Amino acid sequence: MKTNETLSGEPVLHEIAPVYNEDSKILILGSFPSVKSRESGFFYGHPQNRFWKVLAGILEVTVPVTIEEKKEMLLEHRIAVWDVIASCRITGSSDSSIKDVVPNDFEKILSTAKIERICANGATAWKLYEKYVKQSTGMDAVKLPSTSPANAAWSLERLIECWKEYIK
Repeated sequence: MKTNETLSGEPVLHEIAPVYNEDSKILILGSFPSVKSRESGFFYGHPQNRFWKVLAGILEVTVPVTIEEKKEMLLEHRIAVWDVIASCRITGSSDSSIKDVVPNDFEKILSTAKIERICANGATAWKLYEKYVKQSTGMDAVKLPSTSPANAAWSLERLIECWKEYIK
């Protein structure tokens, strides 16, 4: 399947495995991987997305560069990462274009890990979680400001300060 399908094409499948283990306590959810993330095969792959810088700032560690370093940082700090959507029709990376949503099944993560808090990275992820997933998990999600470069109103420092309350 192509990674850059548009709304006129077939639905795009989420092909990035969730990152978690039995010690994970916080689950951070995005909406659906961006084109850059789908191309790189890992979460928050766009170089301008501040996700990795925000987490590194909160955890007081060096910003991870490789996928392996990113996974290590997440698991070492008991953080799980995934997305709400398993497949959808999407134009490029535009959350506002998402249609025909099929949500991911969170049963495996929630039955394996000791998730105490779910955080949504941005309003779209939160809305999608509320609409498609909350009823099956029975857990509320905290809506955090998006780390996307499209959220230019939030500086890196402001994101770290806000996220810190829920992640640390």
